[in-house]
Amino acid sequence: MNTRMPAQLAALATAAALTLSACTLAPGAANAPAAPTGTNAPAQPGAAGTAGPTASAAALAALPSIPAKGRAPKTGYERELFGPAWKDVDRNGCDTRNDTLRRDLSGIEVKPGTRDCVVLSGQLADPYTGETVHFVRGGNGPGVDIDHLVPLADAWQKGAQSWDKDKRERFANDPANLAASSASANRSKGDSDLATWLPPNRAHWCDYTAGIVQVKATYGLWMTPAEHDRAAQILTECTR
Repeated sequence: MNTRMPAQLAALATAAALTLSACTLAPGAANAPAAPTGTNAPAQPGAAGTAGPTASAAALAALPSIPAKGRAPKTGYERELFGPAWKDVDRNGCDTRNDTLRRDLSGIEVKPGTRDCVVLSGQLADPYTGETVHFVRGGNGPGVDIDHLVPLADAWQKGAQSWDKDKRERFANDPANLAASSASANRSKGDSDLATWLPPNRAHWCDYTAGIVQVKATYGLWMTPAEHDRAAQILTECTR
């Protein structure tokens, strides 16, 4: 597989660092990238927060460090290779799922006797849909999932196969790669990358893309050429 690095990205990153403006992608903007096939129709901006121009510019500057090449086969992938689901990796007495719920939900109620760990209920301002999701542990209503910005299967096909167990476990539980989201949006995404899925809430595209780029740059993962191009398009628009 040949590595392809778009020659113009370094120049784009420099220009973005010098000229920072609002990040939100305006609906119908002439240069805004179209949603990938299969993505739900984007909601109107403003329903969820967006990355500041500095965060978008930093991600755009980091993008040239991420190689662009084809994905490896998914052969051998198992969720268990990234450690137990929602382990207490920081040893604070609370598993990663509940840590993330406490970080991302508001108005939470916690289970007595769990040292304020287990979240029983709360409100999620879902960044992926721009809607409010009422979370109740064990309830029958709309669920809340914890999304890996860079899905574990995607990471497996783009560099994680060569990692040791400790690095894969750290990646799976890294708060920078986790976000509470509506269960429906998370399951619609599945193992998709930037080239094939974006949040229905277009106002979150800047934040979402910047987060993925920073995670991949930090862990030394690569992108497909289509994903690399999509990240460059979005982040360039976010820094105008």
